[in-house]
Amino acid sequence: MNKDKMKAEISLSENAVYRVVNGKLDKVDVPGEGFGKQVITWQNGKPSHYEVSYTKK
Repeated sequence: MNKDKMKAEISLSENAVYRVVNGKLDKVDVPGEGFGKQVITWQNGKPSHYEVSYTKK
């Protein structure tokens, strides 16, 4: 991460979800096996926390 320009590099060959909080890049955890979802909660215009869950068939 280049803090002078506030830029970060990520790999486009990896399937992932990221969030930016206070200038820092944070990779969101991947749901477990089966079908999953990621829910990001916002507060005062910023992502405050996230929830990861999954369902097995």
